[in-house]
Amino acid sequence: MPLRLHYNLEKISMGLVGAIIVAASVGGIVEIAPLFTIDETVEIPADLRPQTPLELAGRQIYMREGCYACHSQMVRSLADELDRYGPYSLAGESAYDHPMLWGSKRTGPDIARLGGKYSDAWHVEHLINPRNVVPASIMPAYPWLMRPLDTALLGGELATLARLGVPYSNEMIADAQADALAQSRPDSDGAAGVQERYGESVALRAFDGNPAELTEMDAVVAYLQSLGTLTQAPYQAMKEAAK
Repeated sequence: MPLRLHYNLEKISMGLVGAIIVAASVGGIVEIAPLFTIDETVEIPADLRPQTPLELAGRQIYMREGCYACHSQMVRSLADELDRYGPYSLAGESAYDHPMLWGSKRTGPDIARLGGKYSDAWHVEHLINPRNVVPASIMPAYPWLMRPLDTALLGGELATLARLGVPYSNEMIADAQADALAQSRPDSDGAAGVQERYGESVALRAFDGNPAELTEMDAVVAYLQSLGTLTQAPYQAMKEAAK
């Protein structure tokens, strides 16, 4: 009977169009409806901080180079993933991510908890030529990341994200370019201001090993070292679950 109904429906073009619209509408409602209650269902961690201008610049380069195509940023609640990567990801961790980079493809490992796992020098060497530190790696090399970082658009990017709900203040937006440079120069006059605006846990150092020049490598390594460190909520949730 269902098969005969389907055959008959195919003979009536407008009926088939109507059925397609109904099916698509049901699927759309199922996907879209939860978004209207997202503020009630997704709790933003109280200690979640926005990324610094330098980390944000690194994120933009990460997307530009297509790194998200091979690395996910979402630890699933499976025992083997918890053992390898750490606490499972919470939706609230990505509240300030536009766009989110959860992903599902893992040609390379998940990097949601990468921050602090390796040294800055390791990341620099790995990005210049992955085979230098992981002989069996199939990851492409990115030696051009040693070129100077263009910070001209950082203020505008922070302003745009602020309109989307990311808590960047007017002061953060105005000082975006200066803060990007100061984060890579811990001995500069502006370094204290970076921690004042973004928190004392923010890393201040020459990520590429050369404080004399701000490079794209500085930005990417700063971003990678920030992953999994912007809030302690996942670690607290795992402790609570273990009790």
